[in-house]
Order: sequence, then C-alpha cells, then structure tokens
Amino acid sequence: MTMDEMMPLAPYAATAESSRGREYPESSPSQRSEYQRDRDRIVHCAAFRRLEYKTQVFVNHEGDMFRTRLTHTIEVAQIARSIARALRLNEDLTEAIALAHDLGHTPFGHAGQDALNACMREHGGFEHNYQSLRVVTLLEQRYADFDGLNLTFESREGVLKHCNKERAKKLGPLGQRFINREQPSLEAQLANAADEIAYNNHDIDDGLRAGMISIEQLRSLPIFASYYDEVASRYGGLTQRRLIHEVIRRMINAQVNDLIATSHKKLQDAAVDSIEAVRHYGTPLISFSAEMSALNHALKRFLRDKLYCHYRVKRMTTKAAKVISGLYEAFINDPQLLPESAYGLAEDGNHWHHENNTPRIVADYIAGMTDRFAIKEYSRIFDPRELT
Repeated sequence: MTMDEMMPLAPYAATAESSRGREYPESSPSQRSEYQRDRDRIVHCAAFRRLEYKTQVFVNHEGDMFRTRLTHTIEVAQIARSIARALRLNEDLTEAIALAHDLGHTPFGHAGQDALNACMREHGGFEHNYQSLRVVTLLEQRYADFDGLNLTFESREGVLKHCNKERAKKLGPLGQRFINREQPSLEAQLANAADEIAYNNHDIDDGLRAGMISIEQLRSLPIFASYYDEVASRYGGLTQRRLIHEVIRRMINAQVNDLIATSHKKLQDAAVDSIEAVRHYGTPLISFSAEMSALNHALKRFLRDKLYCHYRVKRMTTKAAKVISGLYEAFINDPQLLPESAYGLAEDGNHWHHENNTPRIVADYIAGMTDRFAIKEYSRIFDPRELT
C-alpha cells in the first residue's frame, strides 16, 4: 500500500497511481510518496534557499520584518495544504507545487521580472513562472543521472501556471494542455488560489508596517472594514499590531472557507470522478464565490494603487530596474564578465538546448541572484573602487 492509498483522498485527487511519472525513470521511494519526494527535493535545492534573500514587495535590505520570497512561499504552502485536506486532495502534491511556485523569481520581485523581460524582448522574453520550470527541469545541478530535480509530471504541471502556444509546442506533453485548453490538476489550481490569498493579505501587513498605507485607507475596503470593526468592538484594548494581526487572520480565514465551500459545490455539480475528468473540464473547479472574487478584486486594486505605486516602492523598483538592466547589458556586451559557472549548461544537448544562447544564459544567471548579490555584482562591475 502506497502513502497515497493510506489517505482518504477524493476520486479526483492526484495519486501516485494516476501520475504520468518522471521524465527520467527512477525506482519508487519506499518510505514516502512520489509527491513527498518532489517536495523534499524542492526544499533541499539551492534555488529554494536563495528565496530567503529575494524580495516580496520590499527590497531585502529594507528591513528584517518584511516578508521575503521564502516566507511568502512557506505561507502559501501552509494555506494550500490546509485547503487540500479539507477538499480531500493530495496534500503532498499541493505542498510541492506551492513550495516551487516562485523558484524562478528574479531579485527585486516583479520590478526585476519586468526589467529582465524588457531586456529579453527579442529573445523570447522572461517570465518567472516559466523560469521556475527551467529551475526544476534544468538549472538545478544536483543529481548524477539527470539535470534538474526530475519532478513528477504533476508537480511540473503545477509550476507552469500559464504559457503561450509557441512556447508550449516546445515543451512536449507538459505544454499540451495549453494547446488543448485543458485544466491542470486540482492541486495545481489550489496552489494558485492559495498564492493569491497569501500575497494579498500579507502585503497589507507589510504595507502597514512600512507606513505606506493606513488603517483609515483600508477601512474603505468592505473586506477589511467589517473585520476591523468586529475586532475593534470586541477587543477594545488591543495594541494596533495585535489588532491588525487579528483582522488579517480573519480575512484569510474567510477567504479560505469561501474557497473550500465554493470549490466543493462546483466539484459536486461537475460530477468529476478522476484527475483526467478534471483536466478535460472546461473551466477551473477551484475558485472563490462571485462575492468573494469581487472583494478580492477591490483589495488587489487598492494594493496596486496605494502600495505598489507608492513613491517609496516606485523608487525601489526604479533602482532595481537599473541594476537588472545594467547587469544584462554588461554581460551581453562582454560575456567574459560572466563567471565560468554560468556557462555550465550552454552545451548540455538536452531538450532545452534551443534556449541555451548567450541572452538566455545571462537571464538564467541574473534570475538566480538574490537582491543583495545583484546589488553587489552591479557594484563589482560599475564601481571602480570594487576591484574583485
């Protein structure tokens, strides 16, 4: 009996028996499930460790209390796993996808991605979601028998949330669902929803801590105002820090419960009975109610206008873009500035070889940097006082 069979999973959940397997065949693990093996490989890889020093909203050196890509990733995994258990989905697969979803993020968050994408416009562009797939499929160099982490099809499928048709055609079976307009597993859909819950609510916390948004502004949002009034009325003597935490935890709880209830009803109505039936269903089956979707949309619009476009954030992102574009131009104009390790995959001869030109090598190198390493590398190249 496998670890999956010991769990009371729903018939539409992913199991080891329904898996499409790994790109390179391996013997089955004896004391853990296939998806546990995926999770463990992700946690032990170098790209996962580097998330500790990559930006969520605030550049890493702005303060120790702000969230990083690593703390965000752990929060996503916790939310996703809780929902998976409630829906009787595969917790291990859900957790693996959640832990891997940001492995390809550049330094400096979305500002870094936008800058690197602009640099790579003539060479296929750059998108952190696709880069996460490159990390687990190629760029991690740990195992003797294969490049990457050799994750199961389902974990890789969950990492690749979206993909254009031209790129999908080059990815074989993994890209086929984008061509056929099919859905990924429920576990992949769930990890994506948990990501949205985590970053929306925790960005409120970080924005308040930084003094870039205020409670007064947030009370214009129905989803915040109702819980704020409830907590303030019930716990009149709370410090602001504890009051905010109590409000945010209630917001997260409401969104999680809404997602579970709505998704459960949709699954019942759809009458899907296998992971393949999920794939061929026309629309995602993991979703919020229309009411919660509207509340979340208003929250995202607020964060975009009041936090992500705040002048202090804009100053950080402007500097980040300068660092990324400066590094890219320097390496493209003189590839000998790159360390030898950056060329390790240039002639690997595997199915990713069409990507392995100098621009893509440079993009891989920059995307793998932490915030502080990128700043240091920029200084090494452009500051005459830095001799090494």
